[in-house]
Amino acid sequence: MSALLFIPLLFLLSTCRDAASRRCEDRLATPLPYSSFSSSSVLAPDYGAGYAKLNRNQGAGGWSPLDSDPYLWLQVDLGARKQIVAIATQGRYGSSDWTSGYQLVYSDTQKNWRPYLQDGNIWTFEGNVNSEDVVRHQLQHNILARYVRLVPRHRSQSGRVALRLELYGCSYWSDVLSFDGQGVISHRFRSKKMKLVKDVIALKFRTSAGDGVLLHGEGQQGDYISLELRRARLQLSINLGSNQYGSIQGHTSVSAGSLLDDDHWHSVVIERYRRSVNFTLDHRLHHFRTNGDFRHLDLDYEVTFGGLPPSPKSGWRGEHNFVGCMEAISYNGDNITHLVRRGRVDTSTFRNLSFSCAESDSFPVFFNSSSFLRLPGQSSSDSLSVSLSFRSWNPSGLLWFTRLAEGWVEVCLTEGKVGVYINVTQKKNAHMDISSGSGLNDGQWHSVHLNALENYAMLTLDGDEASTVRTAIPVQIMTGGTYYFGGYFPAGGAHIHQRPFQGCMQRIHIDEHLVDLRAVEQGLMGAFENVSLDMCALVDRCVPNHCEHASHCSQTWDTFTCNCTATGYTGATCHTSMFQQSCEDYKYQGKPSGTYWIDPDGSGPIQAFQVMCDMTEEKVWTSVRNNLAPQTSVTSTAAKEDKTVLQVTYNVTHEQLLWLTSSAERCEQHVAYACRMSRLLNTPDGEALTWWVGQANERHSYWGGSSPGIHKCACGIQHNCTDNTRFCNCDADSHTWREDGGLLTYKEHLPVRQVVVGDTSRPGSEAKLTVGALRCQGDGKYWNAASFSSPAAFLHFSSLAAQTSSDISFYFKTSSSHGVFLEHSGPSHLLRIQLTGGSTVTFSFLVGGERTELSVRSPAPLHDDQWHRVEAEKNVKEVLLQLDGRYREVRLIPPQGHTKLELDSNLYIGNSPVIIRIILLCFIVIKYELSSLAGASGGQRSFLGCMRALQVNGGTLDLEEKAVGASGVSPGCRGHCQTLGSQCRNGGRCVEKYDRYSCDCTLSAYEGAFCTQDVGAYFETGTLVRYDFWPEAAPNVAREGERLPGVPVETNLTHEELVFSFSTSSAPCILVYISSRTLDYLAVVLTDNGTLQVRYRLGGLPEAFIIKVDDHQRRLDNGQPHTLNLTRNLRHVRLQLDHYPASSHFLPDSSHTEFNLLKSLFLGKVFETGEMDGVLIERYNSPGFVGCMSRVTFQQAAPLKAALRLQQQVAPVSSVGILVPSNCGASPRTLSPPLTHPDPWHLQTGGGVLQWSEERSSRKKVQHNSALIAGVVAMVILGVLCVLVLLLRHMFRHKGSYHTNEAKGAESADCADAAIIVNDPAFTESIDESKKEWFI
Repeated sequence: MSALLFIPLLFLLSTCRDAASRRCEDRLATPLPYSSFSSSSVLAPDYGAGYAKLNRNQGAGGWSPLDSDPYLWLQVDLGARKQIVAIATQGRYGSSDWTSGYQLVYSDTQKNWRPYLQDGNIWTFEGNVNSEDVVRHQLQHNILARYVRLVPRHRSQSGRVALRLELYGCSYWSDVLSFDGQGVISHRFRSKKMKLVKDVIALKFRTSAGDGVLLHGEGQQGDYISLELRRARLQLSINLGSNQYGSIQGHTSVSAGSLLDDDHWHSVVIERYRRSVNFTLDHRLHHFRTNGDFRHLDLDYEVTFGGLPPSPKSGWRGEHNFVGCMEAISYNGDNITHLVRRGRVDTSTFRNLSFSCAESDSFPVFFNSSSFLRLPGQSSSDSLSVSLSFRSWNPSGLLWFTRLAEGWVEVCLTEGKVGVYINVTQKKNAHMDISSGSGLNDGQWHSVHLNALENYAMLTLDGDEASTVRTAIPVQIMTGGTYYFGGYFPAGGAHIHQRPFQGCMQRIHIDEHLVDLRAVEQGLMGAFENVSLDMCALVDRCVPNHCEHASHCSQTWDTFTCNCTATGYTGATCHTSMFQQSCEDYKYQGKPSGTYWIDPDGSGPIQAFQVMCDMTEEKVWTSVRNNLAPQTSVTSTAAKEDKTVLQVTYNVTHEQLLWLTSSAERCEQHVAYACRMSRLLNTPDGEALTWWVGQANERHSYWGGSSPGIHKCACGIQHNCTDNTRFCNCDADSHTWREDGGLLTYKEHLPVRQVVVGDTSRPGSEAKLTVGALRCQGDGKYWNAASFSSPAAFLHFSSLAAQTSSDISFYFKTSSSHGVFLEHSGPSHLLRIQLTGGSTVTFSFLVGGERTELSVRSPAPLHDDQWHRVEAEKNVKEVLLQLDGRYREVRLIPPQGHTKLELDSNLYIGNSPVIIRIILLCFIVIKYELSSLAGASGGQRSFLGCMRALQVNGGTLDLEEKAVGASGVSPGCRGHCQTLGSQCRNGGRCVEKYDRYSCDCTLSAYEGAFCTQDVGAYFETGTLVRYDFWPEAAPNVAREGERLPGVPVETNLTHEELVFSFSTSSAPCILVYISSRTLDYLAVVLTDNGTLQVRYRLGGLPEAFIIKVDDHQRRLDNGQPHTLNLTRNLRHVRLQLDHYPASSHFLPDSSHTEFNLLKSLFLGKVFETGEMDGVLIERYNSPGFVGCMSRVTFQQAAPLKAALRLQQQVAPVSSVGILVPSNCGASPRTLSPPLTHPDPWHLQTGGGVLQWSEERSSRKKVQHNSALIAGVVAMVILGVLCVLVLLLRHMFRHKGSYHTNEAKGAESADCADAAIIVNDPAFTESIDESKKEWFI
């Protein structure tokens, strides 16, 4: 058995090994020569950078820098741009030296370095914990670079910094085009016009300009597509067409990214299919749909790259052309860069077309909270001139400071403005302050220039001379010759107004000369501390925007803040709704009837909306009003053939209405049409003159009080219309005011969105329309529940989508003190919510090996069999656990801790299967050591109790549907149907409720709480009930789902069952007659002498076959109630009359066995067209049945009940004559009081007496013992597996120290020859060249 359990683990490990064989997994560093490695410093010659190859032990076994080196880095020159997908590191061979954490920066030119970002942060990779184990990281997104630097951040506690590394990836090559702001690439189409339903456009760009058009195409009909940079953000604009009247506006604009003028490569992919667009920038997907109704993009002649065409048609003049580089340009399958190189594309606007990208001339400096840059300037000068460009998110910070011969000058960023403070100490009160600008902490590049000359100072921002601010200086200044940028930390603690600057600077000029910052980097001039040279690592923490629900994001250097004002949401990221999910929630809190805001999907995309909650009934009514006033007059149009359209709008959106109706148990809406000479439905045979449009924009021609497929008003259903030849009062076309009104109850059609009135244009025609509020009752999602009654019970749902913000909420009640509510696991992630100790709820999750646990303790026991609510949320800023809305714990998440939960396994409710827990345990042991094992063990108890309203990320999980057929789990709560379901009699169906059960009597001929109350009627002379069977393709039924459950369709029967009761004092008569579309029929008649006959006529018989029900010839016309149960199976007919013994009869052998094409069922009398049995009609059909009839059931239909309950259900039934409801004198059935059943999940009896039989008790003991044995066996297997895993891990850990006489490097080579070549530096260049040839 242990071997079988080990198979999934082996499969998991083999899958991980197979992943290493993916494409683009070449070793990039190992084949390089020694000279391709460089570093900030070297401890000794044997510790050189060239020895930093993975699994090598040449030299001292790796690279180590000088201990005195404050700015460490190890650099690899890959020789050309490569695509890098993963990185692996080791410590120095056979030592106690390693790097436990590092950052990654990369570049194409050894200039303008770019840090590797993950989850919006400069990412610090977890390094090594010893010298030999290889720690590999798959990059979240691939990078393209020639030069890669590892910057150590943490080292071994017992040694020094040391590294061996490997980079994994593959070669990369693409044509590059340089744009100078003048040249534009024009890609002409093969035909003059292109009408496209699908587009795929891709390109990569690099620029230091914040504005410029990358792509543009347009058509004469107003269609266009444009991709352009605006303030260093990328904006995609698409218009698939707008009409000339302006009612259809197709313009759609979406922005993405930020700080794109960083002179680094950025990739763009645009995929459009009709109105659906995927816009991807640097691996971040933005999905949207274009406005309007058009689906094609109509472009004329050409599409341009790098700027606008010479004569744009759509008013795009004045836009900036692109300045920078592009590569890998693809337009609908055409490789544009390749076509340019071949001269197949128009490039005539270029002065000098270049296929290389020029190096950037900028040299940015990156400052943090403890940085400064000291630069020299002229001393003892009477003039001062300093200029620079900066970008920052912080509203305040010191830009630069200098001491004067007497005083100082300070230039600061203060609340988004640039301020200058000049203090001259040689004269009292010689203190000048000037400021300029606003909102300069927007992340954009801004230039500032201060010029102090003679007796005045000038401050200029962004080169705008018109905005220059001047101020007088009372005395002449004298410079000190030293300038501090970003921060000033003097030993004497001189007064500084501002805190240090955090952000980037470049193009620093002192005394009108550009400072050579590269000389500063080389130590030839100036000094610096804690700055990053030649790199701007500014991060936009609001892109992507983690502030949800249209809240405003603002940021500083190290964090962002969400302003949730007027959004209806709260929390660190405005993720949590401030309102309850439904009126049921408010009633559960004890709120009275009134107006409330509800948010049905919590954190989901549907916004909160206002409703009216009526709490007066057991189930809450939720109402939404519309704009139509009661008795709204319908104004006719001029033309007779035109119709009047009345739009019905609500104070909520279509999505909100759809959510309300879909979650409700039932909905209704009152409509009324008051008329004078204005017909409504034009019944009985005319086309409807008035109709209404509902939820799905479908036209409906039934009215209030009726149902789908029935072309009638309420009076037509009740047979009380003013004109009995019409089915609506208004169809009588009367000169007096009439009205047709009633409730629309088919919720899939509601609400009414539009009413079209068609008969108000005649002289004298008047009409008034009323459309009431939409009213919905119940909330199926709020009470959607499941009961867990077995320790082995669980439900599973599909994996949750990876999100940076996730939330889970549910209600529970239990009598057990421990239990796992839910668990979700992945390869390196785990999420669990459980109850411990009877009063504590814990929320624990494991992300990348880091385990976090929150606990909330209730002062009162939680295993009190009462409802309690749990809410858990994890976002990028915090993790929260809340219990019953009162007790909560909140914990901040570190900046690098908001990795998405990669949960790719099932979500288990109630606990997870044992085998899943064993595999997860072994994986954690292998990957994260035993330190993470606490809390991840598989020994937790399963949840025993009831759970409802489980909502994950705004969506409700259907517990009831999943519970159907699940072992140990039942839909609903408390398991009432399992123990009390037998109390639903006569075909009634037990329905679980959250705190009770009910009997559904829809398919029963009875009604009442337990389906035991007779439904009967007294038939006057001439009264009949007709029940029609649905044809196979009913013309008045739109969909199969609209048929009433239990209504048989027109079909061929080989067996049937008929049950009914009757009492009468007159004979002869027809009791029941079932006709067909052939000559087949079944009749039950009362003969002249009061005896009962069954007459069958099926195919093959020349005349009806007569069965005498009672051989004793008892008279049944005695006024007493009698019951007949008729069952036929092929030719066998079984009859049961009252309490007398059943009798069996057989149809003749010549009779067919199929009752063909059922048509109608008649009670009391037959009124049928077509050929019929003349004897039957002559003898028994007149005057008809007079008496009482009840409990009529044929197959799964209850015809008499349907005739009496027309307002409650839809059925093809009608009646003629006087039909008076009656119980026919039958004694109502009574029920004994229900037995008290124990709580199915209560493990302790508390001294109570269990009502179990001895046999059941012994069976439970056997099951309990089996469960104990299974648990012990599982734990033994778990122990064996973990020991084996630890043993294997120990063996593989020491694999790196195994000595051999084979060539060094064999362990990393694919074969013996390759091992020798890899070991010999002389062969490295040839290997690289061979690879280049192979890739070409």
